[in-house]
Amino acid sequence: MTSTPRWFSDTDDNHSQNYIARMRGLAADGADLAGEARLIDAMVPPRSRVLDGGCGPGRLAGELNARGHRVVGVDVDPELIDAAREDHPGPVWLVANLAELDLASMGEPERFDAAALAGNVLAFVAPETEVQVLKRVAAHVHSDGFIVTGFHTDRYDMALFDQHIAEAGLTLEHRFATWDLRPWRSDADFAVTVLRVP
Repeated sequence: MTSTPRWFSDTDDNHSQNYIARMRGLAADGADLAGEARLIDAMVPPRSRVLDGGCGPGRLAGELNARGHRVVGVDVDPELIDAAREDHPGPVWLVANLAELDLASMGEPERFDAAALAGNVLAFVAPETEVQVLKRVAAHVHSDGFIVTGFHTDRYDMALFDQHIAEAGLTLEHRFATWDLRPWRSDADFAVTVLRVP
């Protein structure tokens, strides 16, 4: 077993419900919550199989499903998965720790064309499990498929992330400062990184 994910250890008791309420409020206000989905949709063929790792209450997986992709959303937090099931019917929703991910044992043996770790997912995994998470996610993606990550750079040091990418055996293919592909700069406060699976 791995240590406790930061999603639980570094947040208050109401964090999950507050996050669900925030996402629902943004959706009700008409906020654009589909930026990640637009990028991934543009990168994969129609009707691709996509893994949304650390899916939270389901906005990314729900949008990809609406665009015709076959999506499995996974999160370590049962409250978030319950909200995803309620708000976004269509994808398969599963509770699992990404550091121990084994979807075949959960009835999902087919590999994915792509995987997403959006919304600061890597900053919320258990300490010292980042490489393990990348490896376990990559193990579920077809060879030559990709993983796309997005997180605030003050939550996860970029030099350390690049070291973890290498340790996980992945290739850094692209890096941007935003999900709408603004150019990467070393002083950017957000990083979107595309990793190729060998």
